[in-house]
Amino acid sequence: MASVVDIVTLDNFASKMSLWHNDLPNHLYALVDVGSNGIRFSISDLSPPSPRLLKNLYRERAAISLFDALNESPPTGSPAFSSDVIGRVSKTLARFKSIANEFGVPAEHISVFATEAMRKASNATSMLNAIQSGPGLSVHVLAPEVETLFGAMGARSGFTAVNGLFLDLGGGSVQITYMNSAMNDYEFQAARTGKSLPFGAARLINILDNDDTEAKAVALDELKAGMHGAFLRLQQEFPLLRDTQVEPNSSGIDIYLCGGGFRGYGSILMHNDPIHPYPIPAVGAYTVEGSFFKQTATMRKTNAEYEGKIFGMSKRRRKQFPAIATVVDALISAVPRIHAVTFCSGGNREGALFMKLPRAIREASPLPLLHRGNNSNPETLGAIINLMRSALPSSIDHSNVPTIFSLGLGPLFASEVWTRSGEPSEANASFQLHQSLERDPSAPGFTHLARSVLALTLCLRWGATLGPIDQQSFIGVRKIVCQASPEAVFWAEYIGEVARLLFQLCPRVPSSQKQLENTLWREIHQGKK
Repeated sequence: MASVVDIVTLDNFASKMSLWHNDLPNHLYALVDVGSNGIRFSISDLSPPSPRLLKNLYRERAAISLFDALNESPPTGSPAFSSDVIGRVSKTLARFKSIANEFGVPAEHISVFATEAMRKASNATSMLNAIQSGPGLSVHVLAPEVETLFGAMGARSGFTAVNGLFLDLGGGSVQITYMNSAMNDYEFQAARTGKSLPFGAARLINILDNDDTEAKAVALDELKAGMHGAFLRLQQEFPLLRDTQVEPNSSGIDIYLCGGGFRGYGSILMHNDPIHPYPIPAVGAYTVEGSFFKQTATMRKTNAEYEGKIFGMSKRRRKQFPAIATVVDALISAVPRIHAVTFCSGGNREGALFMKLPRAIREASPLPLLHRGNNSNPETLGAIINLMRSALPSSIDHSNVPTIFSLGLGPLFASEVWTRSGEPSEANASFQLHQSLERDPSAPGFTHLARSVLALTLCLRWGATLGPIDQQSFIGVRKIVCQASPEAVFWAEYIGEVARLLFQLCPRVPSSQKQLENTLWREIHQGKK
């Protein structure tokens, strides 16, 4: 039975994790994040050859706020969990363990970790002992720097490469750090230099709703000063970050936001997006320009006055929104030059899962793995991609234009050129449009721009014959691509037409590079006769 709080630090976290290895007989993992705002549970499949995709099999959230539970304790004593809360948490984790067992997750692959609320509770050991004696699970309480590591790497896992500020807004605290995946040991530098501020959404909304104006003013000053101080320290540690703010030609720094609070802010931004209705439902990987992100007054007004349902916003999140916007205001005040802001679906669980993988797998691009399961083999896909690439004018540099090739989507696009070829073109145009926007909602690397370029190119491969409702989505997709680069719309149309011509010359998906070459040679020479 646990008798002390097991604190996980940067020095010992690797020894407390069940690390991934290619030769393991079972690659299923279950993680439970006992957070301040809720308890999140997921089961993931890291089976070879694509553990980098962090494939999710099951997820659930229990609406148990440990932060609220601590606030309900008597104000005269230290914050503590009631016996009722301890019982509810223990029963919830017992249920999660039974689900993991049903999926066949090995006992040694079930990890439970806790954050801010568990660090602050005076009777944390009572909670840990109840979980140990009931469900039979050990809980690792993360030190702030490990929470920063997992949160930042969970957000980072969703992208091929990153360079920017990372912030994670939970119920009890907000973490801020800088991460550049081109640097050596960037993840540990980010964890060591990150700063945790005690102004999570749940804690801050309690302060803002309090009638004590003096306490409110003090807290807001502390938040603003803390954000300024944290950003100043990061600039001192990382000259590249400082350059984004002082160099005359710099467009600013990119920011990556994770945690439920920030995703709530992203949901209201999406609700107000100039592209309306916004064609992609998930807020994960949603990117906005810094100028739009800074419109906190507009977002506050929407939250206060809009009476309908805002997609992605629960009643609890809308109630907390003034606190979320206050944190955003503090961030904007501390960071003058913001280039773009991306909202991340990954969090502590994804970060803990990601850190189980070897560095070589973590740093690999996930996009080439998305085509697995389709019929074409890698050699044939490579030949199809090279053939379509050769149709692009060699005199034009396409490396800076978002196309299926520059974004790393070539294998996925090539594997879809012959998909559903027995269906009418208009049915396939509609199918590919929606499939590209909605497929693999948690797939890492699949940004909104990447989804839109793929959707546009595949839709045009089938002639883009669409009904009125689909036309609305198609127009939205074109606008997303056009925002990134007006040229990209043209090249999506061009590559789509090239793929359509290739299909006409080779109606059946080739089984090998040689068959592709022979078919094209025959069709071309018969056409000359």
